[in-house]
Formats: sequence, structure tokens, C-alpha cells
Amino acid sequence: MKKVFLLSVFTLISFNAYAQEDNTDYELKPNEKYGFIVDKNGKKTEGIVRLNGDAINPWSNQKKVKFVAVTDIDKSKKKQKFKTLDPDDIKEYIAIDDSDNERHFEVIKYTNTKEGFNTATGGLSGNIKAFNNLTKSNQFAEVVTNGKIKVYRLYGYPTTFSAGGQIAVAEKETERMRNNPSYLYTKRGSKLEELTLAKAKIIIADCPYAKGKLTSGSYASLKNDEKKRSGLRKFIKNQIDDVMSNVPEIVEEVIIDYNENCK
Repeated sequence: MKKVFLLSVFTLISFNAYAQEDNTDYELKPNEKYGFIVDKNGKKTEGIVRLNGDAINPWSNQKKVKFVAVTDIDKSKKKQKFKTLDPDDIKEYIAIDDSDNERHFEVIKYTNTKEGFNTATGGLSGNIKAFNNLTKSNQFAEVVTNGKIKVYRLYGYPTTFSAGGQIAVAEKETERMRNNPSYLYTKRGSKLEELTLAKAKIIIADCPYAKGKLTSGSYASLKNDEKKRSGLRKFIKNQIDDVMSNVPEIVEEVIIDYNENCK
């Protein structure tokens, strides 16, 4: 009975999510800027690419994107119809956001087990959050930097249900997820892993230029207490360093520097 109830809840949530999807027509702007999509065969098609998410729901960009090809735009009509595409339809897209920033997303295969098992709300709310994260593997992830080391930004998916005493906790957890995405890296096509302070030090060590800057302390984002520790104290300190480190700053200062100077 419990399994049937949970399945019914998940079905209802999925139905509501689709029912609430914004399918309104789009009015062309005077100076429309085009992005593009790339299909599974590598064919690039230019057109208007509309992000499905925003600053409040950044994880929505990882599920779907709206697109109309240049060849399908009918300028005689005031509004245009968009197709909704998901990671099964295309392998990447580039969109121009409302601030005229170019946003690049690619399909990756990665299950966010960290958020899947981080069920702070507990109960049904926590189960749904786990379901939302553990059932998604193919998803769009935003490319933060490209090169020998490619870094993606990936958000966890919050719970879609909370009630009673769970509401405040769920809202707080959703805010945390909104402000603290994971950063995943792949080096020369290696398996995707989460970027941490400790990992950053390892993956740049093959480049004398970057290793020299690390050794001299030139990378402010990689500085930490280097006093020798042993056993449990050292392990705990390393864990704290990883959690407390500013990964976006590491990407901006270290990984981009590595990609530009280490070939």
C-alpha cells in the first residue's frame, strides 16, 4: 500500500509539473539574438533558444529547453511557436539570456547521488527529493569553462512537495541548493567527478606552470593550512577544507589559468 501511495504521489507531481509548464507563444524582439542546438548526429541548427529556468529555478535548465529554428520563424506573425526539447532530443544548446550572456549547456550522464541522499527534510518530502535526483542521469549541464579540463555546473533538484513542519526546512534546503551547485570536471574526456580543493591540486599537477604557482602560493583559492597532521585529524581537516573552499573561485582563478597556459 505504501509503495502504491508513493507511486501515486510521484505520478501526480509529474502530471502537475507538465500541466504548469509555460507554453505561451513568444513575441519576436526587434534585435533578436540567435543561439543554436546540436542534435544527436552533430547537426547544428540556428534559432531562438529560450532557457526553461531562471535564477529562482536554475535546475529547470537541466531538464528542457525551448527552441524555434530560424527557418521556422514566420515574421508575418506576431508570435512564434516553440518546440520543447529534452536531453533525449539533442546533445547541446547555446542560449542568450536576458542579460545578453551566452549560456552553453551539454548533455552529460551523471546521477547526483550527493543531493539524492541529502534528505534533510525527511519523510515524504525527503523521499521525493531523493527520487528527483536519483532518477535523473542524462541531463543538460552548463559549461563553465572548456579546454583540457572541462568544468560543468550542475544543480540538485529540490523536493516538489512539503507540508506542515517540513515546509520551512524544505524552503531552506531549496535555497541552499539554489546557491550551492556542484561543479563537475572531466580531464581529457575522463569520467566526470566533483571538483574540490583537493582534486584541483591533483589535476593541475601535470603542468609545471600551474604546479609552480601552486607551490609558491600564487593561487589564493587553493591556500589552506599546510601544517602536518596525522590520522583522523588530518582526514577531518581535509574534509573541512573541501567543504569550505570556494569552488567557483577555484574555477575562475586556477582551472581557467590552467586551460589557457597548459597544453
